[in-house]
Amino acid sequence: MIRTIDLRDVAALTVERVEALLPRAQLGVEAAVAAAQPLLDAIAERGAEALAEQAERFDGVVPPSWRVPAPVVNEALARLARPARDAMELAIERVRRVHAAQVPPGGRIELAAGATVTQRWIPVRRAGLYAPGGLAAYPSSVIMNVVPAQEAGVRELALASPPLAAQGGWPHPAVLAACALLGVEEIYAVGGVSAIGLFAYGVPGVARRTDVITGPGNVYVAAAKRLVMGRVGIDSEAGPTEIAIVADGGANAEFVAADLISQAEHDPLAGAVLITDSPDLAAQVGAALERRSAATFHAERVRAALGGGQSGIVLVNSVADAIEVANIYAAEHLELQVADPAAAAGAVHSAGAIFVGPYSPVPLGDYVAGSNHVLPTGGTARFASGLGVTAFLKSVQQVEYSPAALHDVADPITAFANVENLPAHGEAVQVRRPAAEPGSLLDAATGARPDASGGALPGVPGSGSGGALPGVPGSGSGAALPGVPGSGSGAVLPGVPGSGSGAVLPGVPGSGSGAALPGAPSAAGVPKPAGREAPNGAKRAAGKAPQAGAKQSGEEPATQTDHSWLPPIGAQPPVPQTGVPTEPAPLGTQCFEGPAGPAGRGAAEAGDAGRTGAP
Repeated sequence: MIRTIDLRDVAALTVERVEALLPRAQLGVEAAVAAAQPLLDAIAERGAEALAEQAERFDGVVPPSWRVPAPVVNEALARLARPARDAMELAIERVRRVHAAQVPPGGRIELAAGATVTQRWIPVRRAGLYAPGGLAAYPSSVIMNVVPAQEAGVRELALASPPLAAQGGWPHPAVLAACALLGVEEIYAVGGVSAIGLFAYGVPGVARRTDVITGPGNVYVAAAKRLVMGRVGIDSEAGPTEIAIVADGGANAEFVAADLISQAEHDPLAGAVLITDSPDLAAQVGAALERRSAATFHAERVRAALGGGQSGIVLVNSVADAIEVANIYAAEHLELQVADPAAAAGAVHSAGAIFVGPYSPVPLGDYVAGSNHVLPTGGTARFASGLGVTAFLKSVQQVEYSPAALHDVADPITAFANVENLPAHGEAVQVRRPAAEPGSLLDAATGARPDASGGALPGVPGSGSGGALPGVPGSGSGAALPGVPGSGSGAVLPGVPGSGSGAVLPGVPGSGSGAALPGAPSAAGVPKPAGREAPNGAKRAAGKAPQAGAKQSGEEPATQTDHSWLPPIGAQPPVPQTGVPTEPAPLGTQCFEGPAGPAGRGAAEAGDAGRTGAP
């Protein structure tokens, strides 16, 4: 029934040669793409009309409504048997504990004074979750999709599962009951490629598109997810399920055979592979498979899967060779039934999930282990991961530099820009440099230049009132003030404490009030007094480090800033650099850019051909 592949006598096998010899599903995602593309196109172009045509064709029923009504969902939960409800609640509790621990903490990294990068993890707004149906019902897949999305903080969850004629056009009641236990209210009776199209494009009057699509399915679902990737995010290409077992001569043949059959019952396309260094074990497992498959409930389905080209027993010379072959195969589920399974697990680098020891079978992970059973298949475990909270999170880096911190790296940035022949990049930094020179009276929060005309200076207590100015010797005492004729002569200076009574001076409009002095520039156009809104509505962050030469007072920065003192772009003196020319570098010293820059799910599918790609 199951074939044997002997790799013991083949010397110096390359990875490519082993890949060619290993069992694989005969219908790959590449072949299914041609069937899935026109179905997706039809949904994008004709919406609900195409959904109805595809439901009739592949599911044999058009649901009474695309969205499942709340009374139908509530009735499904009420009818759920107590043992099944208890099992679901146990799975939800354990899966939630594992996935809550997966949420990345983020953090703020201070690279230098005033130079920070904050790592943020932001959930997507809307996720589309798929629970397969057809040959079986999978409330466990509902749990495995919904819980990590909830733990990630996704606001909107939409779940789809195929309509069933036997259920009046609604999804399986066990699927609906799991949704009710998890609080999912937006549920659609849509299956297979149609569900992927619904979530990827949205259908007017039915459902809005989502940001991410997750969940297992058959090979056509995997193909559809590949086709819409880029329009939406996807978790992985979870196609027909597969199991690989690495076992030595000490393994229990009955355990091994039972585990291979447990995956084969999902789908005639399911893969079941034993990799062993023991010919005796291989013979024992072969005999056990014959006996057990004949007695199992889904005998026909199991025998089709075990006898297909995607299944087999692989003989190798050692356990070490078996682990290497398993890494090349990159199974969705990998069981290790060897003398030292923990050590063997440490040598595995390509598997969707690893089950260590004879008492950690794959069905444990299907339901209540706490791990996720939505896993990469078809060898994609070489680079893809199982479903977790990060499938619903975006990693965003938030950069914040002070003027002084930018000043410190201005030259390296310009050097990079020159190497890449992108001088405007450097100019965008250098144009800020005069304002960022150490000691300038620059507002610490906004980078605005304070005005020197006697108006209010953001962050400088007493400015605009004739009071003492930090860093100006003798100011506020009647001593000479730079740029103010007659100051320091004993004449009364309006608004300067200690210089007189502040009374009105003849011929000096507004004197005695702290207003502009004769001969000084007008206060018109200077930064507005404290208490106004900052640019873009930003408020000064409390506790920021004060700029050199100025005190932090908590006033709001101004809404207007006089930039006339800045040099025009490109007019500033060249910045001295070491080994980087100010003119474009000769050929070979710069970086240059080159020129810019299938007939549906199938009759045999019967909705979804089993829980393909899940456990």
